Amino acid sequence: MIQDILPHKLNNHFVPGRRPEPGDAVFCFRDRAYALRRTEGEAFSLPSVADLPPGQRLTYLFDVDERAHFLLDEPSDGVAAELGAKGFSFYTNGELRQLFAGPKEVIFAGFTAVQLAAWYRDNRYCGRCGCVTMPGNEERSLICPSCGRVIYPRIIPAVIVGVTNGDEILLTKYERHRGIPYYALVAGFTEIGETFEGTVEREVMEETGLRVKNIRYFASQPWGIADDLLAGFYCDVDGEPTITMDASELSEAIWVKRGEITGQPDDYSLTHCMMMTFNEGREPK
Repeated sequence: MIQDILPHKLNNHFVPGRRPEPGDAVFCFRDRAYALRRTEGEAFSLPSVADLPPGQRLTYLFDVDERAHFLLDEPSDGVAAELGAKGFSFYTNGELRQLFAGPKEVIFAGFTAVQLAAWYRDNRYCGRCGCVTMPGNEERSLICPSCGRVIYPRIIPAVIVGVTNGDEILLTKYERHRGIPYYALVAGFTEIGETFEGTVEREVMEETGLRVKNIRYFASQPWGIADDLLAGFYCDVDGEPTITMDASELSEAIWVKRGEITGQPDDYSLTHCMMMTFNEGREPK
């Protein structure tokens, strides 16, 4: 999965007052796209502080191994032009997945950075009183100097569900992703006041009309494309396995036998991992 970057390690411990060094990496964002340069082969690399004009205001994000990574949100046209002259272009995480780009530690850092960049950008003003917020000094937070409100990064919980019926698993294609040719699993966001298990039951029923039982946890995944923290579960059909598909959500929903699952083009997603785990008969019972 995208977070499996060993022997590399992402350390997102907040370091107050961390100052950039010339060799530190920088995420230069335009909306949800960030600057990368294609290096030897198919690999991509981030710009360093030394690639930027002096005097840029940078925000510390995290380390990958021992290298600090900073944020330059919405770079000026002059900065973007200078990066372009040095061979950098702007890519979204979705575009990088379609290019099968790497190395994985750079792409996973991008998945994480896009969430933090959006959080900083969306909370420049206090939602309670409208005052301009200021970075916290002791933890990753934004503080309103007027009303004292403290704003922390938020993660959206969601589930990925492998619905099984003996040696078959339910594969889907989502209506809103009609251009994507490969299959996925039932998925959905957790509502306020709902457990993960409750989300599994509700989403499967809403999208396919199936009741489920024996819900068991598999694994989790941070998924920066949609600001999610995904929790993967397997479950068994409880009763009749006939699918009643919600056509507003799904364009296809079918049972596929173990050994006949092709998965997705890359190994980034928890969805792909769960599909292939079932295909090989290794899912939790």
